[in-house]
Amino acid sequence: MFQPAVLAGPLLRRLEPQRLVLWLVGSRQLSLTLRLHVIGQPLEIVLDQDHCEVVPVGRHAFIHLIDVRLDEALPQDVVIGYDLLIDGSGIAEWAPHLLYGATPNFILHSRIHQLVHGSCRKPHHRADEGLLCVDRLLASAHTPAERPALLMMSGDQIYADDVAGPMLRAIHALIERLGLFDESLDGAVVEDSSSLYGHRASYYHRADLLPALDSNKTLRERFFGGVKKPIFTSSTADNHLVTFAEVIAMYLLVWSPTPWTLITLEPPQLSVEEQQRYAREQVQVERFRDGLPGAARVFAHLSTLMIFDDHDITDDWNLSAQWEETAYGHPFSKRIIGNALLAYLLCQGWGNQPDAFGELLGQVQALTTETQGNHLDANKQDALLEALLKFQHWHYVLPTTPALVVLDTRTRRWRSEFNLTQPSGLLDWEALSELQQALLDHPSAIIVSPAPIFGVKLIETIQKVFSWCGYPLLVDAENWMAHRGAAQVILNIFRHSRTPGNYVILSGDVHYSFVYEVLIRHRNAGPKIWQITSSGIKNEFPPRLLEWFDRLNRWLYSPRSPLNWFTRRRTMQVVPHIPEHAEAGERLWNSAGIGQVFFNEQGQPEAIYQHNADGTPRTRMVAPQ
Repeated sequence: MFQPAVLAGPLLRRLEPQRLVLWLVGSRQLSLTLRLHVIGQPLEIVLDQDHCEVVPVGRHAFIHLIDVRLDEALPQDVVIGYDLLIDGSGIAEWAPHLLYGATPNFILHSRIHQLVHGSCRKPHHRADEGLLCVDRLLASAHTPAERPALLMMSGDQIYADDVAGPMLRAIHALIERLGLFDESLDGAVVEDSSSLYGHRASYYHRADLLPALDSNKTLRERFFGGVKKPIFTSSTADNHLVTFAEVIAMYLLVWSPTPWTLITLEPPQLSVEEQQRYAREQVQVERFRDGLPGAARVFAHLSTLMIFDDHDITDDWNLSAQWEETAYGHPFSKRIIGNALLAYLLCQGWGNQPDAFGELLGQVQALTTETQGNHLDANKQDALLEALLKFQHWHYVLPTTPALVVLDTRTRRWRSEFNLTQPSGLLDWEALSELQQALLDHPSAIIVSPAPIFGVKLIETIQKVFSWCGYPLLVDAENWMAHRGAAQVILNIFRHSRTPGNYVILSGDVHYSFVYEVLIRHRNAGPKIWQITSSGIKNEFPPRLLEWFDRLNRWLYSPRSPLNWFTRRRTMQVVPHIPEHAEAGERLWNSAGIGQVFFNEQGQPEAIYQHNADGTPRTRMVAPQ
C-alpha cells in the first residue's frame, strides 16, 4: 500500500543563528538532506544521526527531530530559503501545499519586533480557523520587517478530552493505516487498545469503559463523564482519547492535510440521536480539514513555540489536590494522562528545547524500538509514564530581545494545604523563585502564561464563590488570584527592583481576547505591565454570556468601586484597552483568530491587534486617552 514519505511537517520549531530545530513525521525512517539558501549561497547538510533523531510510533510512522548546530552563525533579518531533500526530491515535489514561492523560507530576527500568538484550537468548533489569518499575513509580507519573529501557541493546541465523533473515526482509521502501536490497558473494561477501538462504548460512551465499582464513581464524574460547565463552557469527555496511538493520530490530523488523504471514513454503528450529532460534527470537521494546507504553510515558514494547557492532556488537569488524588490513583486515568503527556513531549515539547529531554528520550527509544510485535511493553510504558509525570522542566526561556519566558502552569502547582478541594496555585513557591531568577536584570521580558495573570475580576469572583462552595470544577476555577500564596508571590516579583521595567504577559485559555495595562499604585518608577490575551484560535465564548459578563464587570469593578479593595491586586491599577470596532463600552473581544503584537526598542508594545478568523478587519486594542 502506498505511503507518502512525509505525513506531517516540516514544522519550524526553535530557530537561532547557530541552531535550527525542525520537526516532521515520515512513513519510514528518512534519509534527509537540509539545503539552505543564504543570500544566494547554497549550503547542504546531510542529516545523519548527529543531526536527526528518529522515534518510531508505529510500523509506518516515525517522528524526526532535526537539530542542526552550525559552526558559523546564519545572518539575521534576511530571508533564508530552505529545502528538505528526500532521495533527491525537494518539498516542491512531496509537499507543494507548503509553498508560497519556489521553496519555504524563514527569517532569524535580531530582536522580537513583532509576534503572533494564540491558544485553543478545537477542530470541530463552528468558528473559522485562526491560523489562516497568519497564512494570509505571511502571503502578503514582502519584507523581513513585515514577517513576525515567531508564533507562540500558548495552550490547547489539541483537545484530547473533547473529540468529535468523525475526528475519532479518522483517528482510528489512521491508526490502522499507519500501524500505530497497540498497548495494554489496566483498570478498564477492555484489555487492550484493539479491543477499545471496536468496543460499543468507543464512540460517545467512553465513561462506560470503567469497571462498575462504587470506588470509581468520582473518577467517572470528574474525568470520563466530562464536567458540565453551565457558566463558562459545556465540556464533554464522551470521546476522550485514551491510547498513545490515538493522541499521536490526533496530532497528525490537526497539523497536516496529508493523513486525511490516506483514509476514508464510514460512520460507526450509532443510535439515531448519535447519528444526528455525528452529522453535525462532520460538517465542522470537514471545514477544519479543508483549511489544513494553510495552517501547515504557517508552520513551515514561521518558528513556532508551544506550551501545554489542560486540554492538551485533559480538562481541569491538576486543578486541585483532590483532582490529582482521584486521577492518579486509578491505573486507567493515570495511563490516559501519561499517554497524552508522552505525545506532547514528542510532538510539542521536544522542539521547544531538545536538550531538556535526553534521559526521557532514552526511555522513549527503549519503549518504541523494542516492541513485542506491534505492541508496547506494558512495564516499560508504565515506567516511562511515571517518569514523565514527575518531570519538572517543561518551562523554557529563549535568549531573545526581549527575553521570552514560557511558564509551565500545569505540573508544578502550589497545592492547598488546608482544603484539598480548593484550586491549586498555578506555580509553586520553588517554580516562582526560579521565575524570578530568570527575570533578574533583564530590562524587558515577555512572559507566556497560558492563563492570564490579570484576568476579568467578575469572572474570577464567580470562580471564587464556586470554589468556596466546593465546586471549582464547574467553572474552571483556575486563575492566578485563586491561591493566596501564588498570587502574593507573582505580584511581589513584579515589584522587585531588579526584575524588568517592562513586562508583556501573553495568555490564552479563556476563549475571548482583551488587553490590560497594569500600573503599581504609588510607585512612579514602574514597572509597566501589559496583559495581552488572545483566545481562541478556533474557539469562542458563548456571545450573550460574555456580553453580560463584560457589562457587569464594568459596573461592579469601575475605578471608583469599593469592590476593588477586596481583590488581591488592589495595590495595582488595571486600565483596559478598548477594541477598536467594539460597541460602546465593550472591553472583551469575542472572535476566533490570532493576536499580533508590535514592540518598540524598549520591549514595550506599540501596537496590539486581534486578527479575526471570520474575515472581518483586524481589531486594534486601543489604550484609553
